Amino acid sequence: MERTCAIDTANKIGQEVTISGWVDGRRDHGKLIFLDIRDMTGIVQAVVNPRVSAGAHKAAEELRNEFVVEAKGRVNRRPENLINPKMATGTVEIEITDLEILARAEPLPFELDTNLNIDTYLDNQPLTLRSRKNQAIFRLQAAIAQSFRDYLKGMKFTEFQAPKIVAQAAEGGAEVFRIKYFDHNAYLAQSPQLYKQIMVGVFERVFTVTSVYRAEPHSTTRHLNEYVSLDMEMGFIKDHTDVMKVLNGWMAYLIEQLQKNNAADVKLLEIKLPAVPKEIPSLKLKDAQEILEKECGAKNAIGQSDLDPEHERLICKYAQEKLNSEFIFITHYPTKKRPFYTYPDEQDPETTKSFDLLFRGVEITTGGQRINDYNQLLANIDKWGYKRENFSFYLEAFKYGMPPEGGCATGLERLTQKLVGVDNVKLATLFPRDMNRIDLSLGKLKL
Repeated sequence: MERTCAIDTANKIGQEVTISGWVDGRRDHGKLIFLDIRDMTGIVQAVVNPRVSAGAHKAAEELRNEFVVEAKGRVNRRPENLINPKMATGTVEIEITDLEILARAEPLPFELDTNLNIDTYLDNQPLTLRSRKNQAIFRLQAAIAQSFRDYLKGMKFTEFQAPKIVAQAAEGGAEVFRIKYFDHNAYLAQSPQLYKQIMVGVFERVFTVTSVYRAEPHSTTRHLNEYVSLDMEMGFIKDHTDVMKVLNGWMAYLIEQLQKNNAADVKLLEIKLPAVPKEIPSLKLKDAQEILEKECGAKNAIGQSDLDPEHERLICKYAQEKLNSEFIFITHYPTKKRPFYTYPDEQDPETTKSFDLLFRGVEITTGGQRINDYNQLLANIDKWGYKRENFSFYLEAFKYGMPPEGGCATGLERLTQKLVGVDNVKLATLFPRDMNRIDLSLGKLKL
């Protein structure tokens, strides 16, 4: 008999089914043994009665949580007083006639939904990821990435695959992981930036979902050394505001899709999804800094080249209270603090047509207009102190014609963290890498 998923049993009352999954709970009521069986779609309750099947009952006596089983039986409607409205399958239970143990499990070291300290949680991720909460978090994360793809494809963007091994760092200011590439040095890509700009000359509008690597010695609740970047780049723009409009549109689409397709996960995690304004408010960096000092009580904000974490938190609070938005764009970062390819503002060449998108106290996206003029790029490469020959491959795209273009990159894990409300980005990361950990703590590994 073909396997039936747990979620589909609610529509098969009176039918014989075969289900497979993990034992999520076992309750022995004397002769009757109740099982909660979990699969990729959810949980369904089953009951084993020795008068129906002595063999199934004997097998059920051995079970404990995380045993993997296959069960056959009849789907019955629960009595009205036993219906569980909190479960998608709460109107039914399966009366098991045949039960097979597919894999046994050791006793659990802790209950799956127990609150654990961060190190215990990360050390045991092959197990802790099975909890309902973590399943919901990472289903939502998958939905975020899918919405990014769907929205941009709907706007005629083409997906491409960016390389992870590169010959030159795209952003000279960030530390990079150096690797030995046969008889040469190479790097793990800190961004697909140069490649997506090249691809604008091919497809005009492109995006990629890719891992990036930052060799920055942080050990904070908001930094990772490997994360997933949702990158897009588009040609024939007027300026950076065109990129901001696309990003604004995706954020609205994302929330709409999560409400539509992931309502159960949102409910389980008790998430309050944000309202996305039709036009997310925007402040120039210098204006934001004045507001921080004059209205938010911040110190040492004016004149800085960036917002520090506390300033990001305060300006987001200001945006929510004064501008009725949990999102805010900060634009016009200093030229000297942005990568060489960032387009300067013609009215104020000391600043750039660049932006960060802040959400719930943290920067989740950075982007802007790029320089598309070949000679201007050459001049900036010289000004930044780089060697032209190191960028010859990249520059070829601009030497032979590149339209005005720009793009942005969103950190998948940070966005997930802020949407689901966990206090550490590692809790929104599958198998996080930081300066102290590659799966297990580096102190436990011999590398």
